[in-house]
Amino acid sequence: MAKRDELIVGLDIGTTKICAVVGERTEEGLAIVGIGTHPSRGLKKGVVVDIDATVASIKKAVAEAEVMAGCEIASAYAGIAGSHIKGFNSHGVIAIKDREIKPADVKRVLEAARTVSIPPDREVIHVLAQEYIVDDQDGVREPVGMSGVRLEAKVHIVTGAVASAQNLIACANRSGLDVRDIVLQPLASGAAVLTPDERDLGVMLIDLGGGTTDLAIFCEGSVRHTASLPLGGNHVTRDIAVGLRAPFGAAEEVKIKYGCALASMVDPEETVEVPSVGGRRPRMLSRQVLCQIIEPRVEEIFTMVAREVGRTGAEEMLTAGAVLTGGSAMLEGMPELAEQILDMPVRVGTPIGVGGLSDVVRSPMYATGVGLVVYGSQQQAPRRFRSGEGLVVRRVWRRMREMVTEFFF
Repeated sequence: MAKRDELIVGLDIGTTKICAVVGERTEEGLAIVGIGTHPSRGLKKGVVVDIDATVASIKKAVAEAEVMAGCEIASAYAGIAGSHIKGFNSHGVIAIKDREIKPADVKRVLEAARTVSIPPDREVIHVLAQEYIVDDQDGVREPVGMSGVRLEAKVHIVTGAVASAQNLIACANRSGLDVRDIVLQPLASGAAVLTPDERDLGVMLIDLGGGTTDLAIFCEGSVRHTASLPLGGNHVTRDIAVGLRAPFGAAEEVKIKYGCALASMVDPEETVEVPSVGGRRPRMLSRQVLCQIIEPRVEEIFTMVAREVGRTGAEEMLTAGAVLTGGSAMLEGMPELAEQILDMPVRVGTPIGVGGLSDVVRSPMYATGVGLVVYGSQQQAPRRFRSGEGLVVRRVWRRMREMVTEFFF
């Protein structure tokens, strides 16, 4: 198989599945030309706990995508999530020397905004510009070319544990892939499923994964808040396994096939067949009993989301409501229950704006993978990380530059 430089690959390394999505730039836009998925082994709550098992899963997903796309995959944009991810807002100010703002000035003000004290075991993953202020003019989205003597930037900084990021990169490298960049998963998902109007009006993306539920709040076209909650679809499956005394794998199948987040939506007379543990014969149970096990856990997840929104005071921003994505968003009754708890309009988001195999990826479970491809297509000069060294080198170089700036300027 030949290598094709115009290909962009997104690698979604999740708790329940590994997904490799291959995209290609065409005259009509971005087209999806290959997809590969494989059950994830070796991750817990979005964090690598078994490198060998994770590498094996990545290799199988990538091999499947290579066969479908008819090419050899050498590099990818990798998604990162998990409870170690933390986000906060920051602010930077610089003086403009020539009175006309140049790209170098924008770079300087973003560097000033990211010059914050963080623990040595954490790494800055993203510095996301929210708005610029030129002199007294706020709400500026693109300051280059404007005149002024003072430039300010309000940004959202996303950090993660250095060890977790290095382990993720190491798994990709051992699978034969260069990591062009690591991208926050809800940020990638937002690139795939949100419309420009939703981003401008204010919307909350809720990425319902297997091990965690990740949030990103967008308003006026930029990210205002990010968070990761330690509950996900696997917790629902575990509740079913315990409540129905069924094997975990069978409980997952029952959840996907018969599950519903709202027990009131289910006919009380409807029954389902549930496998038993230890080779015992399957049992017939009311589907409503199954849903009564699922509903409290899903309600807990959305209650935690509501508390996070309340804690940040972002309720007034969310004019466009919330968008659910991730594999767990496919569960019947999810948007209805979310609307009840969050008290806002909710829809299920699927990838939009791509061609090729668009019908195949039109599912919430592919949102992150497709979003990573969309993100990659927007990058002008992508970075490449080999092993964990790229993160460490970047960190040391940034610290040295900050020290020199403080001493001389």
